[in-house]
Amino acid sequence: MLTAKPTRGFWCECWTEDTEDPEKRPALRASFDAYSAHQADRWVAVALRTLTPALDANAFEEAWTWLYEDRADTRRALLREEPCTVTVTQASTRITWTIRPVVFLPLAHRQRRELPALRSPHAARPPAGPALLSPPRSSPAGVRAAH
Repeated sequence: MLTAKPTRGFWCECWTEDTEDPEKRPALRASFDAYSAHQADRWVAVALRTLTPALDANAFEEAWTWLYEDRADTRRALLREEPCTVTVTQASTRITWTIRPVVFLPLAHRQRRELPALRSPHAARPPAGPALLSPPRSSPAGVRAAH
């Protein structure tokens, strides 16, 4: 199924980074396409609440500070379509969630098994699923936090 027009939303990612080994590249752990500011910040909130029992005291405090004090600022920034980050550091691992406003382009539905026929038999097949007008970056660097 093709959607009729581009849809505004948010591209969310979770990255981890080893703070003691600068040679090691950040690793993308998860991504999520959200269609509202509420959906985007909720994705981060659920992840943080899931992780908090395993965090040390400092990381636990960072997580709960965002959940109960800074989350409203993040939501307001997202409603203004500003990119945001949420970061928690556990031992030598920095976990960063990025949320960026994007426009999802209409493409074949990602659950559909067969894509629509192409006009030319020599043309490349388009990817299934949503495409981003603003593609995700390869790392969370450069995205500023909402405070």
